[in-house]
Amino acid sequence: MKTFLIIVPDGGMLFEAAGIADILMRANQHLPVGVDQQRYRVSLATTQSHQVIHGQSGLNLLADLKLADVDPRNAWDTIMITGRGDTAEEGNMVVDFIKLAAPQARRVVSVCGGAMLLAEAGLLDGRRATTHWRLLDTLQSRYPLVHVEGGPLYIQDGCMWTSGGVSSGFDLTLALVEEDFGFSVARDIAQDMVMYLRRPGGQMQFSRFHLQAPGGLGVIGELQRWIRENLADELAVEKLAERVAMSPRNFTRVFTRETGVPPARYVAEARLAAARERLEQSHDTLERIALATGFGSSINLRRSFERQLHLTPGEYRQRFHCRKLA
Repeated sequence: MKTFLIIVPDGGMLFEAAGIADILMRANQHLPVGVDQQRYRVSLATTQSHQVIHGQSGLNLLADLKLADVDPRNAWDTIMITGRGDTAEEGNMVVDFIKLAAPQARRVVSVCGGAMLLAEAGLLDGRRATTHWRLLDTLQSRYPLVHVEGGPLYIQDGCMWTSGGVSSGFDLTLALVEEDFGFSVARDIAQDMVMYLRRPGGQMQFSRFHLQAPGGLGVIGELQRWIRENLADELAVEKLAERVAMSPRNFTRVFTRETGVPPARYVAEARLAAARERLEQSHDTLERIALATGFGSSINLRRSFERQLHLTPGEYRQRFHCRKLA
């Protein structure tokens, strides 16, 4: 048996753990007769003192085990953490357990914020890893020894697997099945469950850069507002510095200190965000969108989308446009 322990902290999205368990059980159904010793045996473990896992939706799951009762010296095939939990105490419990349990496991896996706990345990030092796009900067700043990547839905680095937010755990689980039992089994599961074995447009998290809201009435706050309203203008650092009567060097220092990002990156992300919004909520042509958002031409718009999101503007619109526009 391939023993699979899924640690489910309280307060998360329960469909992660339930969906992952369903994929693994479907894998068992697709295995040939006579390989019972290779099938998955899945156990859900809760961090609580009882066996009820509370989800943020108000629904509950009944766990098989209480983590406090599980011997970390047990040799699990796979240990998966599906989140980081609601409290520091809960997270510390998982970290303490995984430090002791990881050496006995064939592989250790995280979904979404679970990567934070693997990093806290020191298991991701020197490794490539990912997490939900909202936590990428936090993961990198708190754990500088981790090589954080923001694009992929999941990353394997040796025996450590990490995935992005929420449903990316399903993509990762299919990859685990493919590693264990081959392409055909994983493909058949994906087709049965009406899932992609490989998502089109690249295995990317479609994150949105957090453009800090303009703060107060200060010079930089006013400039941020002006940038968003004038994306089609020339927004080179020199021009922006001139607008606020600063030298380019001093302007870059002040802007970065107050917003957390250099001005050139802020402009690039503001333009990309505006273009994405227009693709989602309008029928405007690519050329018109490119001109309005400062890309200049549909060719430049396409290059930016392919570089940042790994798909074309047309593909992005097809995937994310407002349903009322269809």
